[in-house]
Amino acid sequence: MEGDYRKYSEESGICLPKNFSVSQIFGKALSAKEINRPMLQAALTLRKKGFTTGILTNNYLDDSTRRGRLAQLIGELRPHFDFLIESCRIGMAKPDPQIYRFMLDTLKASPNEVVFLDDVGANLKPARDLGVVTILARNTNTALQELEKVTGMQLLETAAPLPNPCKPSDMSHGYVPIKPGVHLHFVELGSGPAVCLCHGFPESWFSWRYQIPALAQAGFRVLAIDMKGYGESSAPPEIEEYSMEVLCKDMVTFLDKLGISQAVFIGHDWGGMLVWNMALFYPERVRAVASLNTPFILANPKVSTMEAIKANPIFDYQLYFQEPGVAEAELEQNLNRTFKAFFRASDEVFLNTRNVREAGGLLVRTPENPSLSKIMTEEDIQFYVEQFKKSGFRGPLNWYRNIDRNWKWSCKSLGRKILIPALMVVAEKDKVLLPEMTKHMENWIPNLKRGYIKDCGHWTQIEKPNELNQILTEWLKTDARDPPLVSML
Repeated sequence: MEGDYRKYSEESGICLPKNFSVSQIFGKALSAKEINRPMLQAALTLRKKGFTTGILTNNYLDDSTRRGRLAQLIGELRPHFDFLIESCRIGMAKPDPQIYRFMLDTLKASPNEVVFLDDVGANLKPARDLGVVTILARNTNTALQELEKVTGMQLLETAAPLPNPCKPSDMSHGYVPIKPGVHLHFVELGSGPAVCLCHGFPESWFSWRYQIPALAQAGFRVLAIDMKGYGESSAPPEIEEYSMEVLCKDMVTFLDKLGISQAVFIGHDWGGMLVWNMALFYPERVRAVASLNTPFILANPKVSTMEAIKANPIFDYQLYFQEPGVAEAELEQNLNRTFKAFFRASDEVFLNTRNVREAGGLLVRTPENPSLSKIMTEEDIQFYVEQFKKSGFRGPLNWYRNIDRNWKWSCKSLGRKILIPALMVVAEKDKVLLPEMTKHMENWIPNLKRGYIKDCGHWTQIEKPNELNQILTEWLKTDARDPPLVSML
């Protein structure tokens, strides 16, 4: 690139300073470059409405020390558009008319079907000469107002669309042997410090579909795990295989087999219980810990967890889950009904966790053919259905059948505090894991930070993905990067 510019300057009779460096100029410009979020949101809205969207960019093959920034920008933008045309890949650049013809061929569209925005006026004229509608995008609001007129779509001050979820078929899948007959399945995306995502009941790695791309784009290696008993992970029938002590040992082995010395652990529901225990019993393996909805509750050696559950009507469903085979039969009878009854927004809930034993089951007070929730698609429901056809409910329900065993193990941690960076995210309208249950957690987790999501029920990752992604990425960037090394000598 440097040679091309010097040659061009000589042919043009331009004398460049000896210390002139075009790569430094571009590098500084790129370092200062930020994604125009309102413009990106408008592009996402248009794509959701059926418009084809793309990026046409002038950029160069970059082997400078700042090349990582370009890779990060392109990597963050690429998933949100239907196509990306980079000048360095095709040997053309704006404002050469050829590149606009190439764009039309790529789109398979006639000029009058295309709207082209650019913040450089000289880049608009050749496109306009071809019959393309053009908009100067130096001022974001003005440009979006013009784009609204052209497309007939509301683009200013609209609610942020859902982030793009990852698709199972597009993911890298891995399998880690834990011990003879037991393996854990996971999907992986991104590079950087490792982040392990641990789902709850009755879910899948797929429950993190909106978080995986966002956390990867924030600069982390994301590993979303099918927890033991779920999906493509092993589902041994023995109840004791699902005790917290065994599950945490499994996670340590998972890290060991992947060569990961330390990871951030983020959990939801039962996954939240697991990550708190990882922080308590294996703090050297946990870079930072975050729980969604699930509070950290210190074990009380005088009152067993089972006694506390029996005293709280909200948790009657957990008592219903205790007898092996009973809840399995109900929940496996019609998987489509089961998951449509479970996965619902906070204002659509009809699953009642009280008096479940008296009623004769968890689903008896729900419709035979529940409507599809606004937070799910039919494809989403079918993914869970297919996963549970493979593994059934025995393993997932066994997580509930170790309450006494877990309490006795937890009592061994009395007096300990969680001193590593920690985050507690509560959902305002979770009817089981109530926000008030997290009171006084700072007594045992002095470095605790908090997130609060309004109008959100139990399925936090699915119901409010934008809000959750913002909380998690901000916390990860400040609290989960490499900690400073402190000499022990």
